[in-house]
Amino acid sequence: MTVQGPPSLAEIRAYREVVRDRIVRTPVHEWRGTEVGKRAPDMRISIKFELLQMTGTFKARGALAWMLSLPKEKIKKGVTAVSAGNHAVAVSWAAHVMGAPAHVVIISPANPARIQQARAWGAKVELIDNAEAAFQRVLNIEKEDGKTLVHPFEGRSIAIGTGALGMEWLEQAPDLDALVIPVGGGGLIAGVGAAVKQIRPEIAVYGAEPFGADSMFQSLASNKAVDASRVDSIADSLRAPNAREYSFSLASRHMDDLGRVGDDEIREAMRLILQELKMMVEPACATATAAALGPLRERLEGKHVGVLLCGSNIDLATFSRLIN
Repeated sequence: MTVQGPPSLAEIRAYREVVRDRIVRTPVHEWRGTEVGKRAPDMRISIKFELLQMTGTFKARGALAWMLSLPKEKIKKGVTAVSAGNHAVAVSWAAHVMGAPAHVVIISPANPARIQQARAWGAKVELIDNAEAAFQRVLNIEKEDGKTLVHPFEGRSIAIGTGALGMEWLEQAPDLDALVIPVGGGGLIAGVGAAVKQIRPEIAVYGAEPFGADSMFQSLASNKAVDASRVDSIADSLRAPNAREYSFSLASRHMDDLGRVGDDEIREAMRLILQELKMMVEPACATATAAALGPLRERLEGKHVGVLLCGSNIDLATFSRLIN
């Protein structure tokens, strides 16, 4: 089967025009803290605060792009989704925007902040404590109720949505030398990388992935999309059980390298972001910072580096437990 090519810049621009009043143009800020200066004295870091996006994560971009691609009869029947929470929240919001019913399945235990958000946007929420059962349930919802399943990271619409993030980022910081982007299933880095490499091919695009959920690393080693041999990381939003063909093809084509980090490195990055940026972030959000200051640091010395804070839906109790 032939894999589709990346979305064009024209497609991404057209999507941005349609959603300009719905999607937040999230800010970019140069990080000048004393502690980060000690850890990376020769690196200039600019943070993209995508955690300020609608629903609190980048997922809103892809979910809305997917919804916009559906015909009216499918919008009327509604959508469904399964995730650890952030994708379910984004689909709930996008359905609210489009006037469509949403029935989402969240794999528990999930962060209470995500469950609350999905319900606040009007979605019917089911909690299932087994990932395999949760995926089967959402397939049943699709079959029995006629709702369209919105995939969390795979597909051209997702890449158009995340590609818009990359295009926006380069408009805000046109002199970047490199980007560091968290990797779960790969839909984020697939779209951002595809857009950025079309605009400025010389920019280095690096992924950041937990050791305990490294399906992209394993897929790159196998030169094909594979299932993860294990999924065990505090970065629950990045615990994709596998890579998929389309997102893997874009990520592998446009990503220059991948830095893997452990849970303790992620915790330390969470503490650092709280200390210097005054933000309480979930583990997935801190993964790019951990990689930039850890395994990728030597390659980024002397560079102007864009680091993505991809999103953060976490409650105080969970945050405190994780960093302590």
